[in-house]
Order: sequence, then structure tokens, then C-alpha cells
Amino acid sequence: MTLTGKMLIGQQLICGNREAIRAINPATNAALEPAYLGGDGEYVAQACALAWTAFDPYRETSLEARATFLESIASHIEALGDELIERAIAETGLPPARIQGERGRTCGQLRTFARTVRAGEWLDVRVDTAQPQRQPLPRPDLRQRHIALGPVAVFGASNFPLAFSVAGGDTASALAAGCPVVVKAHGAHPGTSELVGRAMAQAVKACGLPEGVFSLLYGSGREVGIALVTDPRIKAVGFTGSRSGGIALTQAAQARPEPIPVYAEMSSINPVYLFPAALAARSEALAQGFVSSLTQGAGQFCTNPGLVIGVQGPDLDRFIRRAADLLPNCAAQTMLTPGISSAYDSGVGALTEHANLAATGLAANGPNQGQAHLFVTQASDFLANEHLQAEVFGAASLIVACASHEEVRQVSEHLEGQLTATLHLDENDLPSAKALLPVLERKAGRLLVNGWPTGVEVCEAMVHGGPYPATSDSRSTSVGTAAIQRFLRPVCYQDFPDALLPGALQHGNPLLLRRLLDGQREA
Repeated sequence: MTLTGKMLIGQQLICGNREAIRAINPATNAALEPAYLGGDGEYVAQACALAWTAFDPYRETSLEARATFLESIASHIEALGDELIERAIAETGLPPARIQGERGRTCGQLRTFARTVRAGEWLDVRVDTAQPQRQPLPRPDLRQRHIALGPVAVFGASNFPLAFSVAGGDTASALAAGCPVVVKAHGAHPGTSELVGRAMAQAVKACGLPEGVFSLLYGSGREVGIALVTDPRIKAVGFTGSRSGGIALTQAAQARPEPIPVYAEMSSINPVYLFPAALAARSEALAQGFVSSLTQGAGQFCTNPGLVIGVQGPDLDRFIRRAADLLPNCAAQTMLTPGISSAYDSGVGALTEHANLAATGLAANGPNQGQAHLFVTQASDFLANEHLQAEVFGAASLIVACASHEEVRQVSEHLEGQLTATLHLDENDLPSAKALLPVLERKAGRLLVNGWPTGVEVCEAMVHGGPYPATSDSRSTSVGTAAIQRFLRPVCYQDFPDALLPGALQHGNPLLLRRLLDGQREA
């Protein structure tokens, strides 16, 4: 497939009229062809108008038709073959195995949402049949289902060019819910975005759906993003990126005459707790697992372990020494973009001013490479210095040595909202962990025991979200099938004739859904 450098508005390839975006190979700093001219508010309006026209017919497609569409997207992405892998590698500097795995995850989650759509439980059908003889007042017939919110704006992420981008989890869950999607491609991987976007457009056409079900826009700066979020036809937003970007979009969405929800994943340092018995039993093994997690993918994961918390003493000292011994053997890795590399260096510089440097990885030997860093501080200093809680996106982490379990609790209460919190413990640590658990439940969306936070399974039970500023809405997840709930709202139908009811609510239950009927769940 020849790259065109054009936006995709419905089924039309359209050249923009704003400043050109050009991908940079971060491993070489070489500019990649073609250039992608950004759009302006007029192009945003065109895409949103198409999405709005498509909304009513698309949201009432049959469960089977919608599931087939999601599966068709996955098949069309796979049909791109090595061309997609090679372009994504060139635009991100990520290794082939990572991109291949991410393609598998992207297509896997599309097929997972297809199964979710077919099952229909997300409709949450509730039926309370009429009770005309009830005293003192009769009860009407009441039936509830969930419907799609409306067209959704999705912003591609820098660190996952496939799984959190054009056809990623936000797009897949919105389409599963019945919402047309307008994607703003991330400027770091425009070619990858075009390839996936055109595969999606092919799926739209192959399934006979309205063309406005999907559009893809480009734009540098915030013009396109703000225009998208403030367009009255957009009814929700999915975003993964910086805190400043997420806050700007949230504020714009709330300032609209009709405010809309913004589901923004923004920042997290993902504390790891080393409990005393676990440290005493396996401090060196814990250090090895920690360094592997910290340096995986140059640390460019939203679940990277950026904070380690333990009670000071010989066992924590041994953990620190072992981690400091291992880190100098870790090669510097190419980061996703020159901008991310520069921001990482700035973040490391800030930590250097406020904490003690314990070890570094091997020095960079090429452009845009991130050298791993490990820092240590005392709990009293951490509690007194807000700079120590700032996220550094990359392979940098801070160890906080606490004087007691009570100080561990104080540090935990001091933390902002997080995506994850990890507990390394043995049986003798259970009482201490149980005492801390209520705090961590308030602070994080996913709690792990004896594992590492990097790696997010796409499944029914996964939560990838958390209290602010990990996300803008702690009630949601951006990974797992529950992500569909972000783009739905309930509607109640009172005393409707059966012929006027949607299929999900008809008396004969033609869709064979598991309903809540008069307060009892049907088999």
C-alpha cells in the first residue's frame, strides 16, 4: 500500500492545509516520507458531520453485524503484513518483536470486543413488568437498555503505535458500543496511522456501513484536537498521553454548552512495595525483577515502576546494592521520539537535583537513547518535596526508604492517584499488607501481589485506570471489555407497545439476552 500523506474523512483521502507533520526515525534522526499536511477546523467539521450522519444507523446495527465489522478490521490490519511492521519500527525505534506483539494485541482486542458485542450483556437489559393491580398505585411496564453516546473522538498515543492508537482499545470499545469514531493520529507515527486507518476504511466499506463510522485526521499543535473536542456532534473523548494534554482536553470539553466526558489516561509512577519478610527472603531476586521491569522498552510504559517503597534496614540496603550492580549492565535504548528523549533527560535532571543517584545504565551511544537511572531518598524528604512525585517517562525510578510501617503509610497517603500498586510479600507480611490495603485501594486501579506492573492483560477483569491524575475519570478502564461502558448511557422505555420496542427489550426476547426480569437474573 503506497502511503499518500493524506487524511481519511469517511472513504475520501484528503490533503490537509496546515503545517506538515513528518515522522522521524528516532534511531537515526532521519525524516521519513511522506509529509502529512495537518487539517483545520473545516476538516474536523466534515469528519464530525459524517460521523453524526452515521450514528443512528450504526448504533442500531445488529449485534452480529457489528461484531463481524470488528473482526473485519482485525483481518484487514493483519493483511497489511510486513509493511505495517516495518513502518512502525521505522517511526518508533521499537524492535520487531514488540511491534509484532502489539499487532497481535490490537487484533486480539478487536476480536475480544466482537465476542462481547455478540454476548449482549453490555446492553444491561432490565425489565420490570407492569403490575396493574398494585396498590395504592399500579406499576407501569418499564424496560431499560444501554445505547451508544454518540460519535467519539480518539487521540492516538505515542508509546503504543497500534494498541493505543488508530485501531486501539479506545477505538475498539467505542465502535463496539455503537459509536462512530474520529481519530486524531499521533504525530510521531503518521505512516503507521495511515496504514491502519485505510485498513479500517476498507472494513467499513466491506461491511456495508455508513462511511462516517470512521475518519482519521492529522494536525500539529492543538488546533485539531480542541476543534474535535468542542464540536457539538462529538459526545465523548478517549485520550492517552501527557497530563497537560489531558487536562487541556478535559477543560475544553467541560467548557462546552453541552459538557462531555473525557476519558484521559495521563500519568502514574506505579509504586512498588517491598515488605520486610519478602525482602529478607529474596531481596536479590526482587532487585533483578525490578531492573528488568524498569528497563523494559526503555521504560516507556504507563505502568513502569517509577517508585519503590520499603522499610530501611539491611535487607532494603541489599536490594539497593543488587539493583545498583545490575543497572550498569543495561544498555541505553532508543526512545520513541526526540521530544520524549529530551523530556526524559529533563526529568532525570530534576530528580538528580532532589534525590541521591544510586546507579545508571550504560551511556547512550546513539541519538535519542535513554540511559537508565536509579535514585534513593528518605521518606521525610519525599513527603516534603513534590518534585519527587513527578512522573519521569522512561527507565528512571526512585527508592523511598521509610523508618517504619507507619511512615510507609504516610508516604502512601501522600501519593497521587495511580494506575497500579504492587505488593511484594510473604506470609509473614500479610498483616502489614492488609493494614495498608485500604489506602492502596483508594490510590490505584490495579493492585498486584508478587508481580511487576509492566504488561496489561486484555481480558474481562482488567482495570487500566485509576484516581486522578492517573486518569481523568476513576470510574472507568481503558483496557478490558468493561471499557465499552465509557461510551454507553441507559434509556428507559415506559409502557411501549412491543412493536415499537428495540429488539433487546421486546417481550419475546428475540436476541436471547440474559435479562434482569422483575429483579431476577434469567438463566
